[in-house]
Amino acid sequence: MSDPIHAHHPPRPSVNHRRAPRGPLGAVPRWKRWSDRAIAAPLLVLTAPVILAAIVVVRLTSPGPGIYAQTRLGLNRRPFTMHKIRSMTHNCEANSGACWATPADARVTPVGRFLRKTHIDELPQLWDVLRGDMALVGPRPERPEIVAKIEPLVPGYGDRLTLLPGVTGLAQVQLPPDTDVESVCRKVRYDAYYAAHLGPWLDLRLIVATAFKVVGLLRVTRSLLRVPGPAAVEPGRTLPPAATAAVPVLG
Repeated sequence: MSDPIHAHHPPRPSVNHRRAPRGPLGAVPRWKRWSDRAIAAPLLVLTAPVILAAIVVVRLTSPGPGIYAQTRLGLNRRPFTMHKIRSMTHNCEANSGACWATPADARVTPVGRFLRKTHIDELPQLWDVLRGDMALVGPRPERPEIVAKIEPLVPGYGDRLTLLPGVTGLAQVQLPPDTDVESVCRKVRYDAYYAAHLGPWLDLRLIVATAFKVVGLLRVTRSLLRVPGPAAVEPGRTLPPAATAAVPVLG
């Protein structure tokens, strides 16, 4: 795994804070725990046939397990095991180490491309929500070894680790996958905005927006639901001239 070098250190992400985060730092509001489980449980039951069918197809079309488990950092940096349906070839990082997935990544299987496009590969994380390791909405969890490399390059990155990681989130809905340090900085800004405006109505809008994103109607839904975007999260945003250091990360 190569280290990022010659990285420009962007300014600390700024957020339009209209109200402070609710509850003590690193705590999960009770309403969020209960609502997440109340939604995740029936969703897991309803999508179980889809998950099982996907696992069978993955097993039949490529060597390796149908489900893979990976260690990620959760609330207050606590490691937990996250589950996904395998969309890449088995042990694809054995020689390269962790690296970003690209749009035409050769490691992704033909079946995996469909699973990733439809986000079916993420459905097993509903189990992680029921276990209390994840929320339906929150920052995307990252691997410990990747956090160790990104955190020194991105001011404020550690703040997102005081939130319960999510299956979806404001950053995931509004931004494309990470490609460089600046893209990570943008996601940190969106995660900080989410933390400052945490509430049931925002969570509900993001869950609905995610569902419509899967079927290709995200743009209309974002407008109708008034999902916070650049005007609210990044007013007056300007791109740093050289915030493009490659960071070895996946997911």
